[in-house]
Amino acid sequence: MIGATAQPTRIGFYLVPQFSMIAFSSAIETLRMANQVSGETLYEWRLISSDGQPVQCSNGLVIATHHGTERQDGGYHAIFVCGGNNIHQLDDDVGINWLRAHDRTDMVLGAVCTGSYLLAKAELLNGYRCTIHWENLASAREQFPQLVISPELFEIDRNRYTCAGGTAPIDMFMCEVRARHGAEIAKRISEQFICERIRDQNDRQRVPLTQRIGASQPKLAEAVSLMEANIEEPMTLDELSHHVGLSRRQLERLFQRYLNYVPTRYYLELRLERARQLLLQTSMPIVDIALACGFISAPHFSKCYRDTYSIPPRDERRRAAGLLKNDTAAVSINEAANSPNTNSDAPLDGTANG
Repeated sequence: MIGATAQPTRIGFYLVPQFSMIAFSSAIETLRMANQVSGETLYEWRLISSDGQPVQCSNGLVIATHHGTERQDGGYHAIFVCGGNNIHQLDDDVGINWLRAHDRTDMVLGAVCTGSYLLAKAELLNGYRCTIHWENLASAREQFPQLVISPELFEIDRNRYTCAGGTAPIDMFMCEVRARHGAEIAKRISEQFICERIRDQNDRQRVPLTQRIGASQPKLAEAVSLMEANIEEPMTLDELSHHVGLSRRQLERLFQRYLNYVPTRYYLELRLERARQLLLQTSMPIVDIALACGFISAPHFSKCYRDTYSIPPRDERRRAAGLLKNDTAAVSINEAANSPNTNSDAPLDGTANG
């Protein structure tokens, strides 16, 4: 628990540029509502930036802070890093050193959304189980292979609290409120927020496929899980069919009926989505990204990527870095329309469609 021997519990939120407003608000509002429904000041909070100046969040709003990192001791029981867009590009040695100075046994260090990236960069998650927003899972695992990074909604491992973005901070802080102040207060907060239930740290971030297509199609869900687990070395359709106990034709019909895809295309887009995350969130060479996502060569990967996203991977990375204008990078609609059709039946091992 945070600040188990002191009341009110004092929490600092370290805001980085382009932090996620919904994740930040979810955390703050849970604490505010705990105070409101209890009729007591259970929690206090302050906002911090590297230089004490206001910070712009990802939706363009600018939020004032209470102080900067020049204040070494704010009397905090916990400090949470609020991350958001492009945190992998953030150069914040001042913030990293400030966070390291607070690494002690009586202090909780945590993160919401992509804030885990900064804690990992500060080597403050070594030896702890943690999580990060699902869009950043692949790149974080590549960047910090020594860490155990789970796909769960949130992780509480001793004095490290990490959670995904969106509304996940509500669940993590509700878990804290329930542990420290009782289930009744947590229940009343949930009612105020019109939350159907408080999710726990065993809940996954993304909606399971079984919830989207119904639990009546376990074979399809199993096939997709196998695809997701075998990105670097893609399985063939025959191998997938064998593992799930269906014929090749039966599996094709399931994909077409419930996902409106042929299996080859679905698998290809899974791999390209993973490749795009690595492309935009890491500095990995394109050839390494291609191999990590199951493509037989960098040129083959580039062709598949361009056919799908209408821009070569090299230009995608340059555009994200502000080195290329959108209108000069994209392939014309007509050119994309005339590209070879990849929505065809082909092996899944990277020999044809990727």
